[in-house]
Amino acid sequence: MLSKNKQKYVRSLALKKHRDAQGVFIAEGPKVVGDLLPLLPCVLLCATPQYLAAHPTVQAEEVEEVDERTLAQISQLTTAHEVLAVFRRPQPTTADLVTLARTQLCLALDGVQDPGNVGTMVRIADWFGIEHLFCSRDTADVFSPKTVQATMGAIGRVQVHQVDLAEWVKGLPLDVSVYATTLEGRNLYTEALTPTGVVVMGNEGRGISAEVLNQVNRQLFIPNYPAERATSESLNVAIATAIVCGEFRRRLA
Repeated sequence: MLSKNKQKYVRSLALKKHRDAQGVFIAEGPKVVGDLLPLLPCVLLCATPQYLAAHPTVQAEEVEEVDERTLAQISQLTTAHEVLAVFRRPQPTTADLVTLARTQLCLALDGVQDPGNVGTMVRIADWFGIEHLFCSRDTADVFSPKTVQATMGAIGRVQVHQVDLAEWVKGLPLDVSVYATTLEGRNLYTEALTPTGVVVMGNEGRGISAEVLNQVNRQLFIPNYPAERATSESLNVAIATAIVCGEFRRRLA
């Protein structure tokens, strides 16, 4: 039976300040929890008897059997799903962050606000083998419950770095390609692309901030089809990210 103190502890992790102080985050549901268990240390696992019977070898620092009512009380989801786990956050890389952009393709998020978009973009990065994601300080918290659920376990494989994005990009060597999608950019499908560098994606409404855009040296445009046809004003930022990353990998694999 989960004690009142532990229930209070789990519920407290809905707030970023408590997640940051503890260095942990919450994941829920058999799929997300199952994907993360082999990747990150699990501090606390709360699950129904049915889940525990189906997963007899599950390992965590603490395993608590709970009924569906208790699970619903501590869940961050509208509908609780069999299991909730508290994981320790991934350890930050010891690699130099500038070197990463010189040696591989990285993704950067500038002020992306929707947790679902951020989580989906982490998942896209994972799909296309992008191991490092840089987030501006005003980007939605990647370890919020909604964002973690949207990553579908990818948060265990993609290293996330929260930085002053404008300053970090400004500090990159001039020979590092910094890409951004803009209406003034060159056609994504005809422009030469490099196998390393940074792809910056901006806020859902405002796009990329002026401070970051000033540091961009390669602007790209995703053309609509056919070019003369009236169409939507813009693409969802997560969809645009998938298109851009897919084109990089298609041509440079």
